Amino acid sequence: MSEQNVQSPLPGVFYYRPAPDKPPFVEVGSVVTADQAVGLVEVMKQFAEVKAGFDGTITAILVEDNGIVGPGDTLMTIETGA
Repeated sequence: MSEQNVQSPLPGVFYYRPAPDKPPFVEVGSVVTADQAVGLVEVMKQFAEVKAGFDGTITAILVEDNGIVGPGDTLMTIETGA
């Protein structure tokens, strides 16, 4: 087992939910696949999906919803089987 970091691809505002009235993409304990969306980053009214990048289980979410992020900031960690 190892932990991998999910990083922000862009600077902007990180969102856990696809819309304010929708449930979060993931929570701690969620099992994800590498191509699964785990959040959104908004830059100048444009939204970019953040993909997990790894198969595994979310072990920590490190940025608050509506939090400001920079490129390369760690958003969450995933425990992988590798």
